[in-house]
Amino acid sequence: MSLVVMKFGGTSVEDPAAISRTAAIVAGRVAMGKRPVVVVSALSKVTDQLLRAASSAAAGDRTGALAISSRLRARHRDTACALVKDPKASAPLITLIDQKFDSLDEILRGLAAIQELTPRISDLIVSYGERISSRIVVAAFCTHGIPAAHLDAREIIVTDSQFQRAVPQDSIIEKRAAEKIRPLVDQGKVPVMGGFIAANEEGITTTLGRGGSDFTGALIGGAMNAEAIEIWTDVDGIMTCDPRVCPDALRVKAISFEEAAELAYFGAKVLHPATILPAVKKNIPVLVLNSRNPSNEGTRIVSLAPHCRSPFKSIAVKKKLSIIDVVASRMLMSHGYLKEIFTIFDKHKCPVDMVSTSEVSVSLTVDSNDRLPAIAADLSRLADVKYEGKKALICMVGEDIRGQNGIAAQVFNAIRHINVRMISQGASEINMSFMIEEDDADEAVRSLHAAFFKDPDPEVFDVEAQKLAAQPAR
Repeated sequence: MSLVVMKFGGTSVEDPAAISRTAAIVAGRVAMGKRPVVVVSALSKVTDQLLRAASSAAAGDRTGALAISSRLRARHRDTACALVKDPKASAPLITLIDQKFDSLDEILRGLAAIQELTPRISDLIVSYGERISSRIVVAAFCTHGIPAAHLDAREIIVTDSQFQRAVPQDSIIEKRAAEKIRPLVDQGKVPVMGGFIAANEEGITTTLGRGGSDFTGALIGGAMNAEAIEIWTDVDGIMTCDPRVCPDALRVKAISFEEAAELAYFGAKVLHPATILPAVKKNIPVLVLNSRNPSNEGTRIVSLAPHCRSPFKSIAVKKKLSIIDVVASRMLMSHGYLKEIFTIFDKHKCPVDMVSTSEVSVSLTVDSNDRLPAIAADLSRLADVKYEGKKALICMVGEDIRGQNGIAAQVFNAIRHINVRMISQGASEINMSFMIEEDDADEAVRSLHAAFFKDPDPEVFDVEAQKLAAQPAR
């Protein structure tokens, strides 16, 4: 039998019906002779609510923080009772849920007293989402006849101490997976653990950053040399663009690791940007699937995707960006000037998405955040600085973009009615990116999709689904 890692996102475990669907999907894999290892997110929206509770407590609003916790306790208890209907079987689970929330409440009370929310405490508070959801999922699996066994992800996913965005220690994870997961799999059990959460070598809780459950699944898949890593979400796979913006978006059947990584980094929310890395190292296929439509083939991410006759495979958008302009006519060409600029961004741990230089200026794009004034203040010691927000980065991904004559002209002709602020193409063979006003992003995507996906390659895109959708209802 072959091992497969199955990661289920928050919408796949959001309520009793979703968890039951997830159980049926896992049972189906077992029936096919697969050996699943399951990674689950917190119930949908729970991480956001835990962060709100933490913020309220840190602001001294103890009553508000505990009220949020009380609502979450009730939601988890109700979910557990709906899934495990036998009171004798559900009683230990309810007791465990209450113990977890009692512990969380103590942390919130302490936080309200000291009114200082550190990254370490934040990680501990948000970890409760996955720690509780994984227990509920195990109980639900058992009621569906799946021999599930719970594992605390913090005993396996070991990281450094960079709270809120910890860096995994691959060699330790591989060793822990062999010690703790492999024996359960060999016994015919289905291990279930929470994603996103981890711990440093001292056992202190850390997290992998928002969306990190995908990353957990990939780390486990890589550590165990899985046959495949399945990312179960609420869409049919990677699409040619956001279907909420462009209703005629198409499912991409297959895409390369490199293309998927570019899309993930530049705003395609279906994948966490780091997900691909462990899979690339071990050449493990990643499948993006829909837990609400499990019969759909989804998107297969592989090292070498089939050739596509269309110039682009997908359009991603990254919003809430800012452009920083650094102008210093005397300094720009001097030795070490660019290094000085990037040292400042490194100091503030602020990643840069795009860079453009001219004779007298450097323009950079970054996520809009509260560090911008401090970054600008440091940069102003080198040059004149100005920045403006509400920008969006459009990223178009495809094969050998650099080698296609006239492709840039086609792109900018399609959006000739929209002002373009910055352009980047030469750095990548598979990515063309440009910066526009955030308010123009949706219109730009629709115009580009209409121009480049009017004759989609059926080998790469799900054209049949488009044809079926176009047929009149009978």
